[in-house]
Amino acid sequence: MATTTDFIEYVCEQISGVGAVRYKKMFEEYMVYVNEKPILLVCDNMVFVKILDCISEKMKDAETGFPYDRAKEHYILDIDNSVFSKEVITLLEPVIPIPKPKKKKIDRLCNIP
Repeated sequence: MATTTDFIEYVCEQISGVGAVRYKKMFEEYMVYVNEKPILLVCDNMVFVKILDCISEKMKDAETGFPYDRAKEHYILDIDNSVFSKEVITLLEPVIPIPKPKKKKIDRLCNIP
């Protein structure tokens, strides 16, 4: 089941106020960016965050799961708890880097005599 538009908009509403929030659709699922940093992965109407040391204490009671096939295990974030979700994002945001822009591939023609 793919994530619904209503759900991704709900996720963004729940974390509003933590910074500039936007989302990007990727293969019927979504990445949520905070201040241009990929913070949340939303798959099948569930919110996932990377298992990182900076949130291990805060997320110690959280369930874990795999957002998609062959993915690493992630914490499952209780997005219904807006205050808790914002606290987790506040801990994650300083340690997650802004992704480097991908270089565009340039097709080159070979001039063979």
